[in-house]
Amino acid sequence: MNVPELVVMLTYQDHTVPDAAEIFAQAKNSKAHFWGFKEEGLDPDKMKELYAAMREAGKETFLEVVAYSEEEGLRGAQIGAQCGVDYLMGTIYSDQINQYCREHHLKYMPFVGTVTQRPSVLSGEIEDMIAQAQEYLNKGVYGIDLLGYRYTGDAYELCKCFVAAVDAPVCLAGSIDSFGRLDEVRCCQPWTFTIGSAFFEHNFGEQLEQQINTVYDYMAGVSAC
Repeated sequence: MNVPELVVMLTYQDHTVPDAAEIFAQAKNSKAHFWGFKEEGLDPDKMKELYAAMREAGKETFLEVVAYSEEEGLRGAQIGAQCGVDYLMGTIYSDQINQYCREHHLKYMPFVGTVTQRPSVLSGEIEDMIAQAQEYLNKGVYGIDLLGYRYTGDAYELCKCFVAAVDAPVCLAGSIDSFGRLDEVRCCQPWTFTIGSAFFEHNFGEQLEQQINTVYDYMAGVSAC
């Protein structure tokens, strides 16, 4: 079995924490290779500085845009390009955002389903989300941002069925906040999964670096399903 990779999100309740740069500096030597944050919470100059620090530390970078209009999503993509991020996650898919990402070498991973509110909530039928994903992949997106544990239905069933059906990178994002959910993520085998708020609520320990390493080691050591 492949081990899903952790994306450390320096976010709480879908907003970047104000001291994200200081927190990253304290935890950059952890085992996590993937790092990111949201488009809300820091001004663009501080975002650029933080992404530059992440790249200097050898990390791959993610920007997740919690936006539900094409205009807001495109603005998020523009910020991502200016900051030099590797992956743009989120936004409601649009051809214009997709084209912008392709032109600016951003690996685009849009939401599927009906996404509302902030923190985000996901609704919709599993089959429809799978069909959406196939449509977007046919248009050239890199992968899919699945808000699996924000789902109003059976979250584990969604994650399991979606990842099995979609032959592309899938990131399970949002509300992975317990070892029980880590077990489910391991069984579903997405490409990546995010943890943000749960780290700041100390669900996996005290210091961030220690929590990251605990999650990393736990995922590497969990037995096959």
